[in-house]
Amino acid sequence: MRIGDLAARTGVSVRSLRYYEEQGMLAATRTASGQRVYDEAAVDRVRLVQQLFAAGLPSRTIVQLLPCVDAGRATPESFALLVQERDRITAQLAELTAARDRLDEVIDISEHPTPEHCPALREPGHAATAA
Repeated sequence: MRIGDLAARTGVSVRSLRYYEEQGMLAATRTASGQRVYDEAAVDRVRLVQQLFAAGLPSRTIVQLLPCVDAGRATPESFALLVQERDRITAQLAELTAARDRLDEVIDISEHPTPEHCPALREPGHAATAA
């Protein structure tokens, strides 16, 4: 498939696909006229690269890990890198979960204000003016 087709199927820009190729994350063959041609496996490869980027991995780390993905096994160094990245993502998830939980508390307080959380409800005569 041509680069435009791969871009359309993966939702990734042609520019990004060219970058992936320049960095060694994606391989293409060339036609006699120099146009890039990708095999069907390129769709899964691009989706994997996108997932790794979304997980916060930099391109240099992705380039290091892809040969292990291709081989189906990790070297001791790449295994340590995989564990390190997994632990970093796990920590990020915990932080994001805590932030979401705190936002839920703020939303709940905003929807159901109490004198404890809302100074305006502590003012004398509030009940009289609200009635």
